[in-house]
Amino acid sequence: MHRGMALLPVGLRSLLPALRNDRFGVTAIEYALIAAFISILIVAAITLVGTSVSTFFATVGNAM
Repeated sequence: MHRGMALLPVGLRSLLPALRNDRFGVTAIEYALIAAFISILIVAAITLVGTSVSTFFATVGNAM
């Protein structure tokens, strides 16, 4: 047993090795990171398109 494990309550001592061997949590974190990255890309794309459209309409409005 690791020296730090002796300081933990009994319930946590049995839970920590189970979490270390659990692969579902890792998969969920990977999917969350992918979703976060895609959402950042979407926000960046919408911001760029919105700026271009705003500039276009400002140019058209000033030409009239």
